[in-house]
Amino acid sequence: MRIHLVTPRNPPSFWTYDHVLPALGKRCIFPNLSMPTVAGLTPREHEVTLCDENVEEVDFDVDADIVGITGYIIHRERMLELIDGFRARGRFVVAVSGGRTPWQMLRALASEDVPWNGVHVVQVDERIAPAGDPDRNLTHLRESLLGRAPLPPEHIHAMPVEEADLDAAARDYARTLEKIAGTPPVLDLAHLGLGPDGHTASLVPQDPVLNVTDRDVALTDFYQKRRRMTLTYPMLNRARRILWVVTGAEKAEMLARLRDGDISIPAGRIRREQAFVLADQPAAAALGDA
Repeated sequence: MRIHLVTPRNPPSFWTYDHVLPALGKRCIFPNLSMPTVAGLTPREHEVTLCDENVEEVDFDVDADIVGITGYIIHRERMLELIDGFRARGRFVVAVSGGRTPWQMLRALASEDVPWNGVHVVQVDERIAPAGDPDRNLTHLRESLLGRAPLPPEHIHAMPVEEADLDAAARDYARTLEKIAGTPPVLDLAHLGLGPDGHTASLVPQDPVLNVTDRDVALTDFYQKRRRMTLTYPMLNRARRILWVVTGAEKAEMLARLRDGDISIPAGRIRREQAFVLADQPAAAALGDA
């Protein structure tokens, strides 16, 4: 049996010396001894691994039969978040962008043998427009999947862009992400496109949303006559995998700059680790042999 034991991170306090630790070159000064003690008392035929969140990130994908979490009363809130995170691993959460190519991709995927009951689809971004408007990504997302695949309709989580209070709606969507993808929410896959101006999601050049670092969902200014709700860099950069789908000769220059890690374009600020690019020949024309 594989047993994984987790110590939650300490909440900031005087006693944890959070502001002093960087100067000491330490991440934590109070090692948790209960987990090593439990590991030492566990019969040898069982494999035990330890994770102290104060010194390393929690891996919710760990291959374990049992996960144990312990802490003091001050850890209660984080312990509950970790429990939700591990429970959520029975599902696959994918964030989907808009555009004709993704809709074709989803129609093709709908015919594949996928465990749809465990799939949850969230939106990367959405235009502020009425329900059923052809400009809405949700309209085409539902057309591409529902009726073509046995995906439960309630597993498509729409951005609430029809609400009168859009700021509150963005906060509500962030809470929805936490419910289905843990706290903080982590996407299994984020599908992204690339615009001729270097934008991705609705992270467009010179928009204030590019500087949002304290929220997972935010609102943009007007872009191509519409405001949008979008996932932000913190949310997208936590994704376990990034899939770029890029088509068209007008994207060739920006795809080359994305490949080169050019952070002066919005797309270049998406992390490169665990990222995969699918591009047609016109879009890939400027890549050469690299």
